[in-house]
Amino acid sequence: MVSLPARAINPQRAAMVRTEPLDFTRATMVSRLESEHFDVVIIGGGITGSYAALDAARRGLNVALIEKDDFASGTSSKSSKMVHGGLRYIEQGNLGLVRHSLLERQRLRRNASHLVHRLPFLFPVLSQDGVFDPRLAAGFEALLWTYDLAGGWREGILHQKLSAAEVLAHCPTFKQDRLKYGLMYFDARVDDARLTLTVARTAAHLGAVVANHATVTELRRNHGRVAGVEVDLGDRSLSVRARSVVMATGSWLRDWNGALPDADVPPIRPAKGVHIAVPWQKIRNDCTVTIPVPGRSRRATITRWGDYALLGTTDDDYTGDLDAVYCTAEERDFLIDGTRTALNTDLDADDVVGAIGGTRPLIAAPGGKTVDAKRNHEIRVDRDGLVTVVGGKLTTARHMGAQTIDAVQRVLDVRGRSQTAKQYLLGAAGYDAESTTATGGLEAHLGERFGNEAHFVSDIIESDPRLAEPLITGLPYTAGEAVYAIRHEMAGTVADVLERRTRSRLFARDASLQAAAQIARILVIEGAASEAQAAEQVRQYSDSVATEVAALNSDINQEAYV
Repeated sequence: MVSLPARAINPQRAAMVRTEPLDFTRATMVSRLESEHFDVVIIGGGITGSYAALDAARRGLNVALIEKDDFASGTSSKSSKMVHGGLRYIEQGNLGLVRHSLLERQRLRRNASHLVHRLPFLFPVLSQDGVFDPRLAAGFEALLWTYDLAGGWREGILHQKLSAAEVLAHCPTFKQDRLKYGLMYFDARVDDARLTLTVARTAAHLGAVVANHATVTELRRNHGRVAGVEVDLGDRSLSVRARSVVMATGSWLRDWNGALPDADVPPIRPAKGVHIAVPWQKIRNDCTVTIPVPGRSRRATITRWGDYALLGTTDDDYTGDLDAVYCTAEERDFLIDGTRTALNTDLDADDVVGAIGGTRPLIAAPGGKTVDAKRNHEIRVDRDGLVTVVGGKLTTARHMGAQTIDAVQRVLDVRGRSQTAKQYLLGAAGYDAESTTATGGLEAHLGERFGNEAHFVSDIIESDPRLAEPLITGLPYTAGEAVYAIRHEMAGTVADVLERRTRSRLFARDASLQAAAQIARILVIEGAASEAQAAEQVRQYSDSVATEVAALNSDINQEAYV
C-alpha cells in the first residue's frame, strides 16, 4: 500500500518522538509511588503487566506498575523470542487463537518496528525420521495454507515449497541423504526482554509510574475492597494507595495466597522450557530451522541470533523454585542429540556458551502433556475488586493488557476503550528499519535495539570514545549502552545490564563474568550503587552463573541446586 504525501505533521507519530531521554529513574518513580493515589496498581513487570500499564496510561488512568526483580526477569526474558501465531495451535484445533495471534503479530511489527523483525521458519521433509512422515507432508502443507489464510498473509508473503538445494542454501549443514524438500513459512522474532522494557518505558512516557526491585508484600483492603499494596523497597517499606489492583505475575501466581478464601483461583501449571546458545558457525542457518528429535514427538527449533544460534525448547511440568529455573544436562543433551541427528555438525556440550530456563504459565489441571495444553489466557475479577490475568503468550500480550484494563474499568465504574492497537512504542515512530540497518555498523546495531532513540546512546559514546569499546569481545554491546541502561533504563544491578539490557550472559556466559566488574564500576560512577553494593552484586552474579553451570553439567535433578 502506498501512502499519500503528508500535508500536515502526524500528531500520533510526533508525540512518540522525544528530543531528550525519558526520565526513567527508580528514584523519580519511588517518589511518585509515595505521594500519589492511583486508580490501579499492577503487580508484575513482565510483558503482560507492562502492556496493561501502557493500556491504562493511554486511557488516562493513573497507574503504577511494580516489579519485584527487574522488568522481564521472569518468563518474559526466557521465551522462544518468537512473535507468531503458532502452527501447533491449529493442530490443537484452536484456530481462533491463531487468527488473533497473527493479527497481534502485525500490530507489533508496526508498533515496534525496530524490535520485531520477519523470521522465516523452515521445515525439512525427510524420507524417514523427519518432523513428520513424508506421507503427511501434503496435510502439513494444507495446514500452512490455513495458517496463511488465518492471517499469515498480513506479512506480505505466503508459505513456499523449496527444493532440497534451496533447503541446503538456507542451512548447508542439513544431512542430505534423507532430505526430499522443504516447506517455509513466515513469522517474526524479538528480543523479548527489550520489548518488555520498551513497553514499560512507553507506559512511563504516557504518565505511568513504573518501578523495579520493589516487592509487593501484602494487599491492603478497606471495608472488604482492595485499597492498595505494601511495598518493600529493600531499604524501607511504603504503602501505595490504589482503587484497584491487578495481579499479572504469570507462573508466580502458583505460589501466591493473598486472594480471598472463596476466590476461584485458576489452576496454574508452569511448563518449563529451555534454550541453549551455541556458535552459529556450528549450524550456519539463515532462518529458524525445525528439526526432529529422535524418540520424541516434540520438535526442536534452531534460530540464528547474530553470531550465535539458539536451540530450544523442551516443554515439561515444573514444580521447583520459580526464581531459579536452569537448563539441566539432560535437557542440553536432548537438544544437542537432536541437532546432531539432523545436521552434519560436531556440536557437543563444550560448545554451549549460555543457557536459559523459564516457565510458561499454563492454565491447566494436572494430567496429560503440557505441550497439548492450550495457550489461552484468563482474566478473573474477585468480589473484593482484585483483578487477575494469567496465561496467554507474548504475541497476544497487548490484547491481554487491554482486556485486563477493561476489567479494571468495570471495578472502577468508569468507561473507556483501549487505544493501544496502533500505539507506537518508544523508538518505533517513523523508524525505517531497512535504511538504518542496510549498511551495518554501530548505527545498525543501535537502531535494532533503540530505534529512533539510538542517537541518545551514540551521544553518550561521542562524549567519551572509550565507551565505544565492547563490553565483551565478540559481542556487539558497547560500554556506552551500559551507561545508557543505568541512566535511562532503570538498570540498577549487574544482572540487569548483562542479562536483560544486553543479552551478554546468554551469548557469552563465562566472558560476562569478566564484564561484571566493569558494570559494577559504572554503577558506582553513575551513583546507582555504593562500592559495597556493587561488590555484592558481582558476587551474586558470579554465584548465579556458577549455579547455572553446575545444573548444566550434572545429570542430577535441577532442584538439588536451588
